[in-house]
Amino acid sequence: MSRIAIAAAAALLTLSACGRVADVGQAPDLTPVAASAESRAMAMPAPVDILAVRDPVRAASLWAGDRQSLLGDRRAGEQGDILTVVVEIDERAEIDNATNRSRSGSESMQVPEFLGLPQSLQDELPAGSSLANAVGTSSKSASKGSGGVRRKERLTLRVAATVVEVQPNGVLRIEGRQEVRVNFELREMLVTGYVRPEDISRQNEITYDKIAAARISYGGRGQITDVQQPRYGQQVADILLPF
Repeated sequence: MSRIAIAAAAALLTLSACGRVADVGQAPDLTPVAASAESRAMAMPAPVDILAVRDPVRAASLWAGDRQSLLGDRRAGEQGDILTVVVEIDERAEIDNATNRSRSGSESMQVPEFLGLPQSLQDELPAGSSLANAVGTSSKSASKGSGGVRRKERLTLRVAATVVEVQPNGVLRIEGRQEVRVNFELREMLVTGYVRPEDISRQNEITYDKIAAARISYGGRGQITDVQQPRYGQQVADILLPF
């Protein structure tokens, strides 16, 4: 049984190592754009302005209400539209807690007289014993605790997102991905969530705090990220070792 376990572990390590060996000397690959949700959303046919088709003069007017006019609303509102997500996180949290609790109690029970039994049993008790102070108890407890949390986060980013779906209530589901590769390190940012069309500014931008169910990820992959990660064996050892 031990040989089977060792063989399975060796095979697993070999497979994981093969994937790493294939990346030696190669820059991390960028995610294909054609297979993304943004590309599929943009491939949908754009809505046609029926009034503009019927009236060519209206289509050529600079004062019409469509996006191509001088005063048209160019904010994202339909599937396939693009808007800018502004992520400016500058948060600080400080929490201090302290507790102090103490309790003390004492009880005593005496049986000096009880139908004459204490007196009759007094001679039968060992020397020095008496029922005058039959039971006496005392207790005392104390606890004290303190804790503190201090956290500071700061992140400033801008990423273009695409409206991938328009919900029945008019809310827009957006999704954006940005990848930047420098030498052998790839930095990627992902933004997904739901936004209301009225929260989008006239500059076609929206801040992250107006995105419902926001999922923001900023990380990377490549040689630097790989060096910063602990080896597979160390990760397994950290899980299995009880000390």
